[in-house]
Amino acid sequence: MTSIDVQDLTKEFGARRAVDRLTFRVLPGRVTGFLGPNGAGKSTTMRLALGLDRPTSGTATIGGRPYATLTDPLRRVGALLDAGAAHGSRTGRDHLRALAASNRIPVCRVDEMLEETGLTTVARRRVKTYSLGMRQRLGIAAALLGDPEVVLLDEPSNGLDPEGIIWIRGLLRRLAAQGRTVFVSSHLMTETASFADHLVVLGRGRLLADTPVRDFIHARVQPRVRIRTSDTDALEKALAAHGHDAVEHADGRWSVEHAHVEDIGRLLSAAGVPILELVAEEGTLEQAYLDLTASEAEFTTSTQEV
Repeated sequence: MTSIDVQDLTKEFGARRAVDRLTFRVLPGRVTGFLGPNGAGKSTTMRLALGLDRPTSGTATIGGRPYATLTDPLRRVGALLDAGAAHGSRTGRDHLRALAASNRIPVCRVDEMLEETGLTTVARRRVKTYSLGMRQRLGIAAALLGDPEVVLLDEPSNGLDPEGIIWIRGLLRRLAAQGRTVFVSSHLMTETASFADHLVVLGRGRLLADTPVRDFIHARVQPRVRIRTSDTDALEKALAAHGHDAVEHADGRWSVEHAHVEDIGRLLSAAGVPILELVAEEGTLEQAYLDLTASEAEFTTSTQEV
């Protein structure tokens, strides 16, 4: 089983501790989202895992070994940290061909990855003419060139158009379904919720959460039920009889905090309350994330009325 194992990992830059005794494990067969405010230590952690920085203490291993000791590393680990890493004067195809040749990867994989990432029609154009989204796709093609067991991607949706964002979602899910270890850093909460099964969340270099996505949301955002009815008196009476407080809104809807839609629907039906609308308002990943990291952001703003 090829996992990413981070154990008591610490990285200091002078007096600043970017990563602070971090311990977590990224398992195969699922997409693990890597979240945290700016300056939380996400990129540093990925660099440490890939041997691009040396830890002050602790370890980050892939399949039980440091990245630097892996034989044929591109066949074991695919990574995208910087979409601008490809030389601008090379064509996209030549960039991948050079990587294939230096890592003893069959050249047929180049055309396969160009097709997979939607770059076939621009493969012979120089990289310096590529848009940011095209560079992102090329970086992902390079990461997958060696058919690796482990994939690390830092902000892979950056620069992609809506079609590209839909494509990257499906790609990540397919990679996990194939049993690969998929570790993805992102600042886009809606996107992360659409593809991640598990979350690792950092704040100021420390581990704040290591949990399945749904558990993360449910632990921090209380459920709420939205109701519309033609008999508000009966609604209030039925809810009060079961210890629920309902709040009426200006548009005629009612909301019940800390309640599940199945329970509310059952008791209103039993009381004969006419229901025009009954909707579960689920918590979002964004709400849960902001609740957890509100005090951990490097830069915060305050809003006041003027």
